[in-house]
Amino acid sequence: MPTLRLFHVDAFTERTFCGNPAAVVPLEAWPEDDLMQHIAHENNLAETAFFVPRETGAYDIRWFTPTTEVDLCGHATLASAHVLWKHLGVAGDNLVFHSRSGALPVARDRDMLVLDFPARPAASVPVTPEIAAALGRMPAELYQARDYMAVFENKRDVHELVPDMAALAAIASHGFIVTAPATRHDFVCRFFAPAVGVPEDSVTGSAHCTLVPFWAKRLGKSSLTSHQVSRRGGELFCQDRGDRILIGGRCADYLTGQISV
Repeated sequence: MPTLRLFHVDAFTERTFCGNPAAVVPLEAWPEDDLMQHIAHENNLAETAFFVPRETGAYDIRWFTPTTEVDLCGHATLASAHVLWKHLGVAGDNLVFHSRSGALPVARDRDMLVLDFPARPAASVPVTPEIAAALGRMPAELYQARDYMAVFENKRDVHELVPDMAALAAIASHGFIVTAPATRHDFVCRFFAPAVGVPEDSVTGSAHCTLVPFWAKRLGKSSLTSHQVSRRGGELFCQDRGDRILIGGRCADYLTGQISV
C-alpha cells in the first residue's frame, strides 16, 4: 500500500499544544482532489497543506479544511516552510509557494519565519441584525473583504464572545473575524468559519490580510503585534507593506508519521 509522509506542526507558537495545529503532506505529484480531501477530513485539523516541488525550486501549495479546499491559509503555509527547512533539508533562507492566491514568499530570519501575503482590505458595511445575533454581541463596526470583520471597542467582548455557529454558517461568508484594540498587543482577534468546517480557528494568518491593513491605518503604524485569543492562543508579528503584509511566527513540532492510502 502506498504511503505519504505526514508532519503535524503547531504554528504561530514556540510551545506544543499552543498555536494552530496544521498537517503538512509533502508530495512529488498531485493526487486526485478527492484523496486530498479525504486525508484532510481524516486529519480533522483546521487545515492540511499539500505541496509539490517545481523544477524552478519553488513549490505549488494547496490547503484543505476537513470539508473543503480554501484559497489561502497562513498557519499551514508557515508549517510547510518549517517542514521544508527543518525536516526536508532545504537550504537557503527564502522559499516561494505558488497558490490560488498567487506567489507566497516565506523568509527565515533566525528562529522566525515570515510570510509575505497579499493584503485584503475590507470595506465598511452596515451591521445587520442577523450578524449581530449570530455573533452574540453588537459590534461597533462591521467590514467585509473575503470574510466579515466585526470590530468591538473592548477586548473583553472578543474574549467573551460565544457565537451561534449554526447561525454563522447560514450567513453567506467564508468566515468571521472579530477584533478589538489591546494593551500588551496592538489588537486581539478571533476567527470563526463554521461554513467551511472550522467552528473556531486557533490562529489565522489569512485573517490578518484584513486585520493588518485595518489596524495599521487606525493606529497610524506599520509594525503591529497581534494576539489571537482562542483557547490555544497565538502571537503574530505583522507589518503593513501596502498591497502586501508580512506575518511572522514560530513553529513547534508535534508528530511525524506516515499515511497509508
